[in-house]
Amino acid sequence: MLTLFKHFCFLALCSIASLAVAKGQSLVYTHDSKDYEGYYASAGEGAPLILLIHDWDGLTDYERKRADMLVEMGYSVFAADLFGKGVRPTEVADKKQHTGELYSDREKMRELMFAALKTAKAQGAGTEQAVAMGYCFGGAAVLELARSGADLDGYASFHGGLSTPEGQDYSATRGKVLVFHGTADDIVPMSDFMQLALDLNAANVSHEMISYSHAPHAFTVFGSDRYREEADRKSWARFTDFLKTGQ
Repeated sequence: MLTLFKHFCFLALCSIASLAVAKGQSLVYTHDSKDYEGYYASAGEGAPLILLIHDWDGLTDYERKRADMLVEMGYSVFAADLFGKGVRPTEVADKKQHTGELYSDREKMRELMFAALKTAKAQGAGTEQAVAMGYCFGGAAVLELARSGADLDGYASFHGGLSTPEGQDYSATRGKVLVFHGTADDIVPMSDFMQLALDLNAANVSHEMISYSHAPHAFTVFGSDRYREEADRKSWARFTDFLKTGQ
């Protein structure tokens, strides 16, 4: 497994001007005869890849904003689409339907993320130095990718689902697992947080798990009543430090 420490060499070759003009674009790709529409942005050819997985709203401006923030730091980012082109649910019932379909078909969930990685590689992203991150539903999806044995440097879940499906474990996981969780999360209980820590430890997976006091579910979502600036700032700082150092 490679670490992202080599990324410093890439940054040394990047000019400020090239970072400033980096533009993201919608990118339609196909998996199993169905179209998906992701968002790809890059600091330059060969920049290390960050695969970003959306929450249960589907791919929205929130994920695009996070992607652009990472591109400014010198990375390539592919915000994948796990629901399908044009599928951006706004009603809770629809959100539950689309996430539920993938929770009940874990193999499809994995295939969609591998298809996204393949698509990003075709755009010139440095997939040999890649990290996956996700929010809420996306955080749960990222842990699914970790359990699949994908050859990535790391996996970061922000207020994501943490339970391990029956029959699965982390024995095949490669790369470090980072979990950022709110102690006041009313959707994902701290009992799941504790059990995940035990599961990762039993599988000898390098991991770091941080809970933030008084932070509810979705504490990173700008402008929402659940947003908590301190927890967002601290979790983002730790994640970006991992990207820089690999530790």
